[in-house]
Amino acid sequence: MFTVYGMRSSGNCYKLQCLLDMLGKPYRWVDVDSAHGETRTPEFLALNPNGKVPLLVLDDGRRLSESNAILCYLAEDTPYLPADPWKRAITLQWMFFEQYTHEPAVAVARFIRLWLPEGHARHAEMPQLLDKGGKALDVMEDALAREAFFSGGAFGVADIALFAYTHCAPDGGFDLSRWPRIVAWLERVRAQPGFRPMHT
Repeated sequence: MFTVYGMRSSGNCYKLQCLLDMLGKPYRWVDVDSAHGETRTPEFLALNPNGKVPLLVLDDGRRLSESNAILCYLAEDTPYLPADPWKRAITLQWMFFEQYTHEPAVAVARFIRLWLPEGHARHAEMPQLLDKGGKALDVMEDALAREAFFSGGAFGVADIALFAYTHCAPDGGFDLSRWPRIVAWLERVRAQPGFRPMHT
């Protein structure tokens, strides 16, 4: 059985819950409140010196961090990760896009609005984050005119990675009605066998 250290309201942690539920794999979830310093304790840093969740621990003690790396590990030899080299590369392209273009704007805007008090200096970042996040969502909207999913044309780990923070983008101030193809794609993801919503 896998052990997952994570914060349930984190999109990066939700990715693992989503895939494991779809795979029907048993796992043990250990709540770690990263928003209140629980990833910086000596005990957690001994598990992951980078001090972040999610963290996957195998029965033999091996540990893997970084949400999209964990998704690829869990999805190996399943329909959620294409075996075809080109389709796999497209899947990875979208997963890198999620971490380097989408998440730094969409997820950070959500963090500021949900976890930082009004008047906090970081609220000044919101206009720029909304602009950058909107452009990332524009890229997704355009791609969805040609493909139904982001994982080489079929549903897979890239869709899980992008769904994690896109479905809760309104928390960060994004009005998803601007992107009707994304709204329809979100419903296609929710219709996948084994899908369960984020635990909050």
